[in-house]
Amino acid sequence: MSTFASVPTFDPVRYKATTRDQWDAAAQAWDAWAPTLQQWLGPATEIMLDMANVKVGSRVLDIAAGAGDQTLRAADRVGPKGFVLATDISEKILDFASHNAGRAGYTNVETRVLDGENIDLESDFDAVISRVGLIYFPDQQKALKGMRRALKPQGRLGAIVYSTAELNQFFSIPVSVIRRRANLPPPAPGQPGPFSLGGKGVLREALAQAGFRDIQEQRVPAPLKMKSAAECLRFERESFGALHTMLAGLDNTGKAAAWQEIENELRRFEGPDGFEGPCELIVVSASA
Repeated sequence: MSTFASVPTFDPVRYKATTRDQWDAAAQAWDAWAPTLQQWLGPATEIMLDMANVKVGSRVLDIAAGAGDQTLRAADRVGPKGFVLATDISEKILDFASHNAGRAGYTNVETRVLDGENIDLESDFDAVISRVGLIYFPDQQKALKGMRRALKPQGRLGAIVYSTAELNQFFSIPVSVIRRRANLPPPAPGQPGPFSLGGKGVLREALAQAGFRDIQEQRVPAPLKMKSAAECLRFERESFGALHTMLAGLDNTGKAAAWQEIENELRRFEGPDGFEGPCELIVVSASA
C-alpha cells in the first residue's frame, strides 16, 4: 500500500494557472536577485546565444523570458538593427523585463504576454531562445513545434535546461525534502518539472520529434556560489514559487521544520570560500 497521499490526476490547465501565479508572486524577488542570476547563469547564457547564432541584426524571440536578463544579453548582440521580443506567461515578471530594458536604454526590445505553448507569431525570427523555460511546459511538444514555426528557414533554437536531480542538488535537495515531508508522490512520467528534460537523450529526442534538425548539445557546470547555505535558502524561498506550492499542505510548524532541514542539508556544500551548490545545465541548439 502506498504511503503517499492520494493526488488528483495531473491537470495541465490548473498547472499553468498555478505557474503563472507563482511567477507573479516571485517577480519582484527574481528581479532583485538579478546579480546572482547573472553570475550563476551568465556563462551558459553566452554559450546558448553562440549556439543559436545570435548576432548583429538578428531577430530573436525569447520564450519564458522572466525579468529579461538573457533578453538584454541578446539585445546587446543584435544591436540597433536587430530586435528581441521577450515573452512570458506572467505579466508581472515581464513588467520587470520591460522596465529593465527601458532603464538601460534599449530601443530594440519589446515585451508581450504570451503562453509559450500557444505561439501565434509569424515565421520571422532568426533565433528562438529559452533559458530554463522548456522544463515547465505541460505540453513540451506543442511548445517546441510553435517555436520551430516562429523561426525563419535555417533559423536556430537555443535553450538551457537542468540536467539530472543528482547533479543539481542545490535544487533537488529542497524538492526531495519537501516532497517527503508533505507526503507528495514522485512526478509522473512526462510531467513538467525542473529535471523533466535532464535525462540522457531526453531533450535531443524531444527536439527531433518536434521536427528540429542539426541538434547540438553541451553540458555546462554552473555551480551556484553564494556566501552561505542560509543565503541560498533565502534565494530559493524568495524566488522559487514552486517550493511554496509544494509546501501548501503543511501547517506553519511543518513548513518551518522543512526549511530548517533544507538549510541543514545544504550546509554540506559550505567551505572556506562560502557555499557552492552543485548545478549542471544542458545547453542545446537546433535548426528549424
